[in-house]
Amino acid sequence: MTDNSFLYKSIISSMNEGLLVINLKGIITHCNESASTLLNVDSKNLIGKKIALSFYKYKENDEFNQAILDAIYDRDKRHNTIVTYFTGTEYKQFNMTTFFLHENEVKIGVVIVLNDISELAELRDAVKAMERIKKLNKQLEMRNQLLNETFGRFLSDDIVKELLDTPGGLQLGGKKRDVTIMMSDLRGFTAICENLQPQPLIKMLNNYISVMAEIINKYKGTIIEFLGDGLLVVFGAPIETRLHAQNAVAAALEMQKAMPEINRWNKQNSFPELQMGIGLSSGETIVGNIGSFKNTKYGVIGKFVNLCGRIESYTTGGQILIAPATKALVEEPLEIANEFEILPKGLKAPITISDVTGIGGSLDIHIPKSAQTVKPCKKEIEITFSVIKDKIVQAESKKGFVLSASSSNAIIATEAHLASFDNIEIHTNPAIYAKVLHPHSNGYMIAFTTDSKALISQIEFYS
Repeated sequence: MTDNSFLYKSIISSMNEGLLVINLKGIITHCNESASTLLNVDSKNLIGKKIALSFYKYKENDEFNQAILDAIYDRDKRHNTIVTYFTGTEYKQFNMTTFFLHENEVKIGVVIVLNDISELAELRDAVKAMERIKKLNKQLEMRNQLLNETFGRFLSDDIVKELLDTPGGLQLGGKKRDVTIMMSDLRGFTAICENLQPQPLIKMLNNYISVMAEIINKYKGTIIEFLGDGLLVVFGAPIETRLHAQNAVAAALEMQKAMPEINRWNKQNSFPELQMGIGLSSGETIVGNIGSFKNTKYGVIGKFVNLCGRIESYTTGGQILIAPATKALVEEPLEIANEFEILPKGLKAPITISDVTGIGGSLDIHIPKSAQTVKPCKKEIEITFSVIKDKIVQAESKKGFVLSASSSNAIIATEAHLASFDNIEIHTNPAIYAKVLHPHSNGYMIAFTTDSKALISQIEFYS
């Protein structure tokens, strides 16, 4: 390469593109002003120096250096590539084109042409980013649609929005939270299932659940799970509220008030009458997304969930029983029909639960008190029955007599010792299930938890 080639130097200096000339020994022989500006290096510090010592200050320029070395040592073809270059203060994108410099048809060097395409690269990245954003937005829309379709039928709009809007709201993990747990259950549902085909059974359940879900949503409850014919609901999560216990009681009362209308609909559709019991418990509970990344559900864990289940098991149809902690948290005055001392499994000392029939103040919701009205029988009806322990019918058969009865309650005399809230199976065809309410002067007051026609049809009452 001759230094006195005026034309050659003139072309180099006048180019807008950055241009480096490197001989085959790897020494920079020329650097135009544009290259000096683009590379942020004074050309005086480059000319005469080996390429290997010129751009190795920053490891970020490894790609740039390798592209030049490839052009020098691979002499069989021209090179064209896009490389990143770090000036020390900013990153640039260059379109690097290389070709060989000849003298008398002999390769004497490599010419490196640099075009700054940083703005084009940013635009390209922006386009890619927009495409990525569109794709993510589409995925987000699908995710939100799925959540709304999955949860929207049973969660309030506020709760769905909270789950969607809260960063990490759907991540695995739980938090301790003061909440109120509700469990509801339909009495005698096993017997109902035996007498209904699947399609009408689902139709009846869907109507029942839809009505219950609307009421629960009204009072900011979150339906955690459908337990067959029952519901597990939490108040106070995922959205915290100081009034979780009060909201739960109000919802329970409205749910019981809705049962007559549900049963009118059932009668019109030739479905059986339903009776529901509800239990409530309050306390610190772990709430959050439980499971694996593939199988996740919003759930509740803790002793107060278990206690709620125990309390609900003591209920009869139309009844709401609440724990002492729930009663203490309700700010509006409660209407309580009765209170019972119980010792649920898992507790070391008895607790007093309350049979709630109304709430006053601004809510003003009341349900009719169970009259437990019975008519005396003209002739005592002999029955045999078995006690149910932990949902298992005991083998021992006991004898008793029905003294008075109605379609919902009866007074029975028996020499067997029964405790309040014992469940019994009366041996009729079909079997009738009942719960012992309390001792009576003539024996025990019981409440039927399934259809009592098989027994009542045998009784002749005084007019």
